[in-house]
Amino acid sequence: MSFDNAYEALIDAHDDSRWAFGTGFEDPLAGVDTSVPSGVDGADLARYCLMLGDDALVFSHRLQQWCTRAPELEDEVAIANIGLDLLGQARLLLARAGKAEAAAQSASVEGGGGRRAGGSDRGEDDYAFFRDEHEFRNVRLAELERGDFGQLIAVLLVFSTWRLALFQRLRSSVDPVLAAIADKGVKELTYHRDYAAQWAVRLGDGTAFSHERMQVGLDGIWPFVDELFVPHETESRLAAAGVAVDPASVREEFDDVLAQVFAAGSLSRPEIAGKAGVNGQTGRGGRHTEAMGYLLAELQSVARAHPEATW
Repeated sequence: MSFDNAYEALIDAHDDSRWAFGTGFEDPLAGVDTSVPSGVDGADLARYCLMLGDDALVFSHRLQQWCTRAPELEDEVAIANIGLDLLGQARLLLARAGKAEAAAQSASVEGGGGRRAGGSDRGEDDYAFFRDEHEFRNVRLAELERGDFGQLIAVLLVFSTWRLALFQRLRSSVDPVLAAIADKGVKELTYHRDYAAQWAVRLGDGTAFSHERMQVGLDGIWPFVDELFVPHETESRLAAAGVAVDPASVREEFDDVLAQVFAAGSLSRPEIAGKAGVNGQTGRGGRHTEAMGYLLAELQSVARAHPEATW
């Protein structure tokens, strides 16, 4: 390619077809043994990876909406990088879900059970762009409509504290892929939690107005906190098998960390009841808030308008 024409790369012939909508074009699990460990149900593993992957994907999309809206340029960069970290986690987890789903379907065929609708070999882009709202398994906290900066810090503090506690324990998973993803994620999530905690203290212990906005942010999102610690039946089965982490087991650590932040920031722990689900189902069961539909419409619009497009 010459340096005289900046657009030459767009018309330069090449053999590799590239997704127009993905975040990269190489298999993020290339070279890693992605076989499902003996004794682990592939369908359960796929669902669990979707849960963790959807949490990261959806919250990452919310964070990118803060580009050009943060109070300082330094925070523009920090929030964008946190969103990119979570997008990277989502890619790995959704790719892992596809491998586990394919393995489960192959086992079903070999056992005479037939092949499920939806097909095997789905990848990260298929999961991100071509599922409907009820197929997403993220917690509802991740999808909440974007509010002010105080609410952003409240969500980020709660989300990163909870997810870091999960990933710290997930490093000992009997699934080597999940263990590797968690090990990488712990380093990222430690920064996410520290960044949010510093801002929570700064706002909470700052002016009367900043304290008010931080407390209002916490109060507004607190009804979605209890949901984080209610295990889905898939999580319970995999936790018993040494694959997953029972989210209820991290509640004490979560409460201890937030108590320290609240004390340093002169903030009060909200005493607000949890938000009920629909027929007993919440985000893990595919039941979401009204905000989720609008988020997916934005996230998926181009990919659905031009399916299978390449550039």
